[in-house]
Amino acid sequence: MAVDIPQIEDPLETYEHILEHEERDRQPVAVALDNAVKGVGHVVMWANIALISAIVAQVLFRYLLNQNFPKLDEIQWHFYGAVTMIGISYALVTDSHVRVDLLHMQLSRRSQRIIEVLGILFLLVPLIYLMVDQGWDYFYESYRVNERSDSPTGLPLRWAFKAIIPISFVLLGIAAVARLIHDAHALWVGYEDERPGRGLGVVLMALLAFAVVGFGLSFLVETTEEKLVVAMFITFIALLFTGYPVAWVLSGVGVAYCGLAFLFDNDLMLWTGLEGTLTGLDYLTLGATVNRVYATMSNAVLVALPMFIFMGLMLDESGVAERLMTSMQRLFGKTRGGLAITVTMIGIILAASTGIIGASVVLLGVLSLPAMMQQKYSPRLAAGVVSASGTLGILIPPSIMLVIMADQMALSVGDLFMAAVFPGVIIGGLYLVYIFVISYLKPDVAPVPEGAQSPDWQAVKDVMVAVLPTLGLILAVLGSIFAGICTPTEASGIGALGATLLALGYRKLTLHKLVNVLVSTFNTTAYIFAIFLGATVFSYVLRELGGDALIEHMIAATGLGPNGTILFILFIVFLLGFVLDWIEITLIVLPLMRPIVNALGMDIPGFGVLDEPTLVWFVILVAVTLQTSFLTPPVGFALFYLKGVCPPEIKLLDIYKGIIPFVLLQLTGLALVFLLPALATWLPSVAY
Repeated sequence: MAVDIPQIEDPLETYEHILEHEERDRQPVAVALDNAVKGVGHVVMWANIALISAIVAQVLFRYLLNQNFPKLDEIQWHFYGAVTMIGISYALVTDSHVRVDLLHMQLSRRSQRIIEVLGILFLLVPLIYLMVDQGWDYFYESYRVNERSDSPTGLPLRWAFKAIIPISFVLLGIAAVARLIHDAHALWVGYEDERPGRGLGVVLMALLAFAVVGFGLSFLVETTEEKLVVAMFITFIALLFTGYPVAWVLSGVGVAYCGLAFLFDNDLMLWTGLEGTLTGLDYLTLGATVNRVYATMSNAVLVALPMFIFMGLMLDESGVAERLMTSMQRLFGKTRGGLAITVTMIGIILAASTGIIGASVVLLGVLSLPAMMQQKYSPRLAAGVVSASGTLGILIPPSIMLVIMADQMALSVGDLFMAAVFPGVIIGGLYLVYIFVISYLKPDVAPVPEGAQSPDWQAVKDVMVAVLPTLGLILAVLGSIFAGICTPTEASGIGALGATLLALGYRKLTLHKLVNVLVSTFNTTAYIFAIFLGATVFSYVLRELGGDALIEHMIAATGLGPNGTILFILFIVFLLGFVLDWIEITLIVLPLMRPIVNALGMDIPGFGVLDEPTLVWFVILVAVTLQTSFLTPPVGFALFYLKGVCPPEIKLLDIYKGIIPFVLLQLTGLALVFLLPALATWLPSVAY
């Protein structure tokens, strides 16, 4: 069933409406706290404009004046850090965080509120206390010594930047209090319309099932540390099915198992029959994660995230897609499946401008699904085409997923961007071939519209006018990276400015649309960064427990050989994609694979130029595999957003059946890259 949303003309507003969950409870104190957090957010989000200005200014100074200003680089980090850290409280107030909805969506609103109360008290509050307490010490030590930039020409007052950490978590605490007040008030009042739905029994049964699985798996390992690692993973996955936000499940489980390890270290858990441990984990050692949070805030590579997000969303608002849809429909008007081909080609073009899957799927759905139904397309084909085409943005560069992967695997962003070009285009080409074939084999699934006219030169001209400015922007962004003219971060800022100028040139840029883009950029960046925070805590504890060594040993023990090991890892990633989002897999699982893949000694062609070609090839394989996670239920975020904009003729079963051929096509693309590694490694090798 499609999500019941009001009819909103602006696709970006539709995307935000689906992403955010409006609080219906109007308890005055909670509403005031909500408004205070939102007010701060609505001010801080404008830092993205300042960030664009700082990036563009740095590029201009370097090429026009042959000058480089470290202060401008550090200002970029400060703006990025402020936007991401303050954003996490805004995302909590608007309930925009990523969650596993499989069971959560079946629950009554009362049951969901009970889960949220328990989640805040036992998972989020410990993290807030840790980060405020340790973050304050971290800030105060910097203030005490009057810390400044490492560069003599950099910014003074480094402590002011570090103050963002405790301040942002105080703000997060205020947002959490607001949520608790809303939930407690709603449960007390007992709103009648919040009673329909399932109770907590289904969640408790799921938790019990995971407990049984975890107990059984504990017999497969020997030491107490290994048993804790197994229990930690099972606890994390089990709690995901409660529907509580992934970011806070990650951090909460990390803090909890740090405390559990401390008890085992001090022989306070001998009553369990397990031996003591020597993990060294305690409150102070966990406080080291504050330094990791600061490192993420000041990561020059990750500054590109909000800029690429802004660029894609601004292009969505610029009207480029509407122009392409109108002109391409005329070009393919008399071709069977012409509208589906148009949607796919627009998806490929948009993919090279944005990695925001939700926004792309909503945009393509709003523009094309009503027309497809009017032209009597098969609901399954229509749903499959829109959802699959919208997912291309996660793979075709510039992709935010590849930016994060490059950071986690210590690889060049430019190398991964170039390595993903051929796989992304191949998968898009497979989509087009499938649509051509199915349309001619089964004419009724994609009929030619009545009154369709043959294309003329005017139609070709209109397509060129619609396509060339967008392609010019994309080529400027990617070309500047590939040619070594700009870093990916600099190119992202130029792309954001270019998309804004394009919207201005098309006379689509208004203050309202600019605010929409800023809010969506702020929200999206925030929930991604929140998962960064959670994964930082989780991964730190996991490594201290020896989790990386255990996983490396278990995979090596399969004895499958190099190719078999790669296929086994990809299979695990594919299965994880059914329940986890790509962000969690990228931040938690992918870094653990680096030493395993390096140890395989595979001879992947780097053509004598490419550094670590095996890792580049492996990361692209994982990226293609993770693309399928957007189409595979129950998480399948493309399906979730598609449901939000579907006409009533398209049922949930149509969506699930419609995506099957496209998942198979993605796996075909994966097989090609696996069998022909040069598809990923040749292009980055010739760029130097």
